[in-house]
Amino acid sequence: MNITLIGMPACGKSMTGLMMAKKFGYNYIDTDLLIQGRENKRLFEILDEYGPDEFNQIEEEVIASIRTVNTIIATGGSAIYGPRAMKNLAEMSTIVYIELTCETIIERLGDFALRGISLQPGETIQDIYDRRVPLYQKFAHITVNTEGLTLDESCDKIMEAVNERAGK
Repeated sequence: MNITLIGMPACGKSMTGLMMAKKFGYNYIDTDLLIQGRENKRLFEILDEYGPDEFNQIEEEVIASIRTVNTIIATGGSAIYGPRAMKNLAEMSTIVYIELTCETIIERLGDFALRGISLQPGETIQDIYDRRVPLYQKFAHITVNTEGLTLDESCDKIMEAVNERAGK
């Protein structure tokens, strides 16, 4: 069984995924790191060089090629724009949307210029939040609100939801 974490940038996918892998004995993949490794550049450099549309194509190719078992997969916030990527993830994992308010996301992001967020010119964080949330909800098998929770509490709440869905 794999567990895939989706959600907005700064919702905690990478940190939660890494802690879940350690805590529950899973392997761990961060798709942002796979993209950086493939392109030999940091995310913001890829976005600067190719733009958001080509970045999203690269992200889709990378995620669509993942084959793994017993792994926590932390995706980039824009993974939901790749139909082939989401189909692959849905077939091999339970997809969990880590839900937070836009206010919390903005607070956590701080200066997002160096984060490598796939934004169209002139878009705000609120704009992408409004556009992405329905897609996160569409692709998620489970939605877990982690507002106000510690990292450890978030891990436990997500695993409880996954186990409940699996009938454990």
